[in-house]
Amino acid sequence: MDLGLKGVHVLVTGASGGIGLETAKLYCSLGAEVTAHYNTHYGPLDTLSKTYSNMQAVQAELSDETSVMNMFTAIEHAGPVQVVIVNHGIWPTEDIPIADLTLQRWNHTLATNLTSSFLVCREYLKWLRNATPEVKEKAAIVLIGSTAGKYGEDGHADYAASKSAMMHGLTMTLKNEIVKIAPRGRVNTVAPGWVRTPMAESALADPDVVYRALATTPLRKVATPLDVANQIVVLSSSTLSGHVTGQVVMVEGGMEGRLLNKPEHL
Repeated sequence: MDLGLKGVHVLVTGASGGIGLETAKLYCSLGAEVTAHYNTHYGPLDTLSKTYSNMQAVQAELSDETSVMNMFTAIEHAGPVQVVIVNHGIWPTEDIPIADLTLQRWNHTLATNLTSSFLVCREYLKWLRNATPEVKEKAAIVLIGSTAGKYGEDGHADYAASKSAMMHGLTMTLKNEIVKIAPRGRVNTVAPGWVRTPMAESALADPDVVYRALATTPLRKVATPLDVANQIVVLSSSTLSGHVTGQVVMVEGGMEGRLLNKPEHL
């Protein structure tokens, strides 16, 4: 099936690892013109660029306003960005309850995950204003949320709060505002549960973490990056999802919530 993405300029943030790398690769295979963003970890994108001539890489620190502005200027030669995948972010590995959470970590996580996403979306919308009607016809934003944004996550209130804000306040506002610039523009969120990515590798090495992650999950498996990338591509395609906007698609195997208590706690 033709997804209508051939020649469409897609910007994937955080494209050098995990979900982002798999997403960039999938768009390349579908014939999109892909701009793969990275901050410090370029290596995997070098390999990808040697495989696909329709991919370019761009470096930017997305929590820095000037860096985001410069990124959009730098990629202008590839044509106006039509689709943005807001995938970048961090998950601090140390479990710290709110009572002990430092303001420094809270601010750093929200700046890296949430403020940076706002800056990317804002700059995209500014550039979209001057695009042609043909470019605007396929305008779409897909943000990457998390089950933490729905259920919370013990020891990771900073991460959960950043994802919840993206999944609800930011997505729902953007979907109402993008149409004032691009009448057919759409905004959706894909919210994964646990995914086997480098960021989650150390946590998933603990069998107890895996058990607690899958205890309320009917499919009883940890997602692969491709599981998530497939849903991102579907939502970004105006051919498949042209009348879908303001939605949060959970990619978590049917997860029903957190396993909070062990038998010895009861």
